[in-house]
Amino acid sequence: MTQSNEDNRLDSLSGTARPTPPAPAAAGAGDPHAVDMLAAARAAQKVDVAPFSGPDAVKLIAPAKVNLFLGIGERRDDGYHEALSVMHALTMHDVLRMKLLPARPGPAGLSIDLECRLAEGLAPLDVALEDNIVSKAIRLLAQAVGRDVDETMAVHVEKRIPAEAGLGGGSSDAAAALVGAARLWGLRADDPRIEDTARCLGADVPFFLHGGCAVFDGVGDAFVHEIAPMGSPVVLVKPEGGVSTSAAYRAFDERPVPVSPADREAALGATRAQDVPLRNNLVGASESLLPALADVRAWAEECPDVEQALMSGSGSAVFALCDTFEAAGRAAAQARMRGWWAHATTFGRVRAAEVPAS
Repeated sequence: MTQSNEDNRLDSLSGTARPTPPAPAAAGAGDPHAVDMLAAARAAQKVDVAPFSGPDAVKLIAPAKVNLFLGIGERRDDGYHEALSVMHALTMHDVLRMKLLPARPGPAGLSIDLECRLAEGLAPLDVALEDNIVSKAIRLLAQAVGRDVDETMAVHVEKRIPAEAGLGGGSSDAAAALVGAARLWGLRADDPRIEDTARCLGADVPFFLHGGCAVFDGVGDAFVHEIAPMGSPVVLVKPEGGVSTSAAYRAFDERPVPVSPADREAALGATRAQDVPLRNNLVGASESLLPALADVRAWAEECPDVEQALMSGSGSAVFALCDTFEAAGRAAAQARMRGWWAHATTFGRVRAAEVPAS
C-alpha cells in the first residue's frame, strides 16, 4: 500500500467537517492485506511508541491544507490584513501521540516533553522544541481552562508536512495538540475555549478544528461556512527554501494586487470545492522572494498530467490538480527528478482528530 493509500484510509477516520464529529472507525478494518505504513516507518526509524499506550494516551492526525482561494485585502490599523480564504484539507498528515505523565522534578505546574521526528526529505525545524507551536498550544489551553496541576504532557510528533510551505503543518499540529490535550484533560470536544485558544495561535489553526473545506474571513481566522469538499487527486511540489509569511506580506504591501470583486463573490458563493476559483494574490510577492516558485509554476503549466496549479498560502508549495491518482504520481515523479520535494495525495473530508491507537 502506498503512503497516499493510507492517506485515503485516514480520510474516512477523521469525521466530517464539523467541530464535534463522531468517533472514527478503525483504519483498514476488515482488510487482511492492509499494510500499516506508520508501523513500517516506525520500525525502520526505531521509533518506540510503547510509552504512548494505555487509556491515558491519545493518537491524533494533523492534516495538511491548501488555499483554493486567498484574497488578501488592505492592512488594518492593528497591523493585520483583511483576508478571505477558502481552505481545503488534504489526506496527507502529521501524526501526534500524547500522554499524561507524573510531574517531573523541578518547577511546579505543567511540563511538556516534546519529541519531533522528521520524515525523510524534510529540512530540520529551525525552532527550539520549547518554542514549538505544539508546546504553545498546550500551555495556552491550560491557562484558558485554569488547569493548575503538577504533571507532564509527553508529545511525540511524526512530521511529514514540510515547514514554510503554506501547507499549514505547524498550525495543524497545534490544532491536534489542542484536541489531544482537551481529551486528556476531560474537556468536552465542543468546549468554546478550544477554538478561542486556536485563534490566539494563528489564522490557520481554527480551520483544522473544522477541516474539510471551509470559508474564513476577518484576518483569515473567522469561520464563515462549510463547502462540500472534494476527494480528487493533487500533487504538492516544493522547491528548496521557504517563504516567510511576514516577508511575503511586506512584499505584497509594496505592490498590492487586489483580487477582483467577481472572483471574491464566486469564492463566497461556492457550495462545492470544485466550484471555487483558484486565486491567490500573494503569488507575485512570494515569487519575488523565492524565484524558484516561478520555476515550479512554469513547470506545472507545461506538465501534461496537471490540469490547474496554484501556490498555497504564502508558499513555498504549489499544489497541482490532476485527473487521476496515476497522473498525480507521474507528476510527483517528474517534480522529484528536478530536485524538488513532491508528494501525491488527495483532497479530503479530514480535520485534526483523534484516531485509534496502533
